[in-house]
Amino acid sequence: MTFQPTPRQLTAIKAALFLLTLLPALHYAHGLWSDSLGANPIEALTRGMGIWTLNFLFLTLCVSPLRKLSGWHWLLRLRRMLGLTAFAYGCLHLLTYLWLDQFWDVDAIARDIWKRPFITVGATAFLLMLPLALTSSHAAIRSLGGKRWQSLHRAVYAVAILGVVHYLWLVKRVALLDPIIYALVLAILLGWRVVERIRLNGPWPTRSTPPAVQPVVFMKRDAAAALGVPKKR
Repeated sequence: MTFQPTPRQLTAIKAALFLLTLLPALHYAHGLWSDSLGANPIEALTRGMGIWTLNFLFLTLCVSPLRKLSGWHWLLRLRRMLGLTAFAYGCLHLLTYLWLDQFWDVDAIARDIWKRPFITVGATAFLLMLPLALTSSHAAIRSLGGKRWQSLHRAVYAVAILGVVHYLWLVKRVALLDPIIYALVLAILLGWRVVERIRLNGPWPTRSTPPAVQPVVFMKRDAAAALGVPKKR
């Protein structure tokens, strides 16, 4: 038997989820205040915000498989909050880099983006997240139309891939285990979607059957006579 929460229960679930999404930010804020983030607190804060961006992005991608496997269709009502939370942590990740790491030095930021590929990949991922966050409302869905909105929000897959690549390039070789785990989890999430698409639509996109070619019908003798066309001798 599938669990279907009442509107009041769903509101309580959303409120609890919102409070849970604040915990990582509160943890790092307390770490900064108590000076307990290690020898390089700015790096720890920047990396932590980036990791939690990936975490919430992956939780967003988990909604569809969990809904399919459990039959809990109400999970879709939580997906927008998770996606916006991922974007919020992405903003914090970017803000800590621009402010606490680079001190808003535009020249240094431009050189960093140009010289270090993982910065370029991360910036690209954030730029792709921006239109997704701006069009997350019901009004945006009505304005764009369902099909165009879905096509736009498939960019979340590219964001996730770029985020994992950003993480892989960021860490040193001795610390590759964590980003490799993220890459494997992403491969499972994307692979499940590919399998579901093939199961529902087949391995190849369906094409509409072209109209049959109609043979050319010449005028019959009676019709020709009625039109006054002389008979051939």
